[in-house]
Amino acid sequence: MRAHHDLGGRPAGPIDRSERELEPWEKRVDAMLRLLSAPECEIIRVDELRRAVEGLGAEAYDRLTYYERWITAIANLLIEKGVLTIDELARKIEEVRDRDGERA
Repeated sequence: MRAHHDLGGRPAGPIDRSERELEPWEKRVDAMLRLLSAPECEIIRVDELRRAVEGLGAEAYDRLTYYERWITAIANLLIEKGVLTIDELARKIEEVRDRDGERA
C-alpha cells in the first residue's frame, strides 16, 4: 500500500514550473538543515528528515508548504533526539510571535 505522500503515477493536475525567489525564512530553514546535517555536526541525516516529513500525516502533509514540512520535521527530530524540549520550542515560538507583533 502506498503512503499518502507517494504520488508517483497518480493524476495530480498541472504543475507550476515557474521559478520564484525564496522567502527569507525559507532560506533560513535550508541553511539550518545544512548546518544540522553537516559532517562535523550531523545532528540530522537526510534520511531522517525524509522519514520525518513522510511521517507528518496526510492532513499536515497536504496543508503545509515544502519548507513548512521541512521546519516541522526538523523541530520534531530535534525534540525526538533530545536536542530541544517542547517547552523550549514553545518559548522560542512565543518570543518570535511577540517580536513580530511589535513590528506590526
